[in-house]
Amino acid sequence: MSQLDKELRERIEEPASEEAEREARLSPSEATAQMRINVPAQRNRKLRALLGRVSEDEALKAYWHVSNVNAVKRLGINDHSWVHIQIVANIALRLLRLLAKRGVEPAMVADYGLERDDAEVVVVLGALLHCIGMAVHRDRHEDWSLFLSEPKARGLLQGIYEEPELTVVVCEVLQAITSHRESGHPLTVEAGVVRVADALDIEEGRSRIPFERGRVSIHSISAAAIDEVVISEGKERAVLVEIKMNNSAGLYQVDELLKAKMHGSGLEPYVEVVARIDTEAEKSLVPIYRLE
Repeated sequence: MSQLDKELRERIEEPASEEAEREARLSPSEATAQMRINVPAQRNRKLRALLGRVSEDEALKAYWHVSNVNAVKRLGINDHSWVHIQIVANIALRLLRLLAKRGVEPAMVADYGLERDDAEVVVVLGALLHCIGMAVHRDRHEDWSLFLSEPKARGLLQGIYEEPELTVVVCEVLQAITSHRESGHPLTVEAGVVRVADALDIEEGRSRIPFERGRVSIHSISAAAIDEVVISEGKERAVLVEIKMNNSAGLYQVDELLKAKMHGSGLEPYVEVVARIDTEAEKSLVPIYRLE
């Protein structure tokens, strides 16, 4: 067995997320007490108000905790904790802002005459709620997320929006949630952003392809091969996503997960995805891989 194979085996025999495992063993009150969602609201007054309410919402945090217990403790699959939620929310907001910087108009502006700030609310709240259905069951969890999210979104946005805009925002949040599933069909930039952001939480074993921790498989090996995901402003396209890998097995994550989520997202014309392998042993084999 080569030294690289040994290192990969050591990595995949570790839990996918030690933090997620620890949280799954906490009591509900202990788990929710440590949850902190940090998202850069900047000058978006509505987003700041929403995040303030989220930080105080014990029921929402309980959904995140139960989702993680179901995923990590009962099913033995990868992390679905509040850590995943925070990562997706931040990636989604970064994607949306980079797109806006290059003139890509979100649906809240194009279809309703609202503002970019409202699109940011839709994207962040969609990310915060997209997988709370895991608290019910892994099977059809997107459907359970819809069921739980409508009253939760309406409550969190009450007073920030009045009718009829309140219902408009809630509906767009629900579209983002249902569209993140594998067979989802986003109709808006906002929904496409949440879909792709969910797929980009793949650094250091954090694959969105469920796999059993400690079991050697293409899923676990490829997850261990992803070192870093860097999202920046592109040159030819609005967004450049660079995926840094320590092994070519990571291409499975790109082809099986990210490619599926990118296609049909509506973001294809605006996002370039490049995978790079930094190890000397494989640079000559696949130095750069571009997702088409």
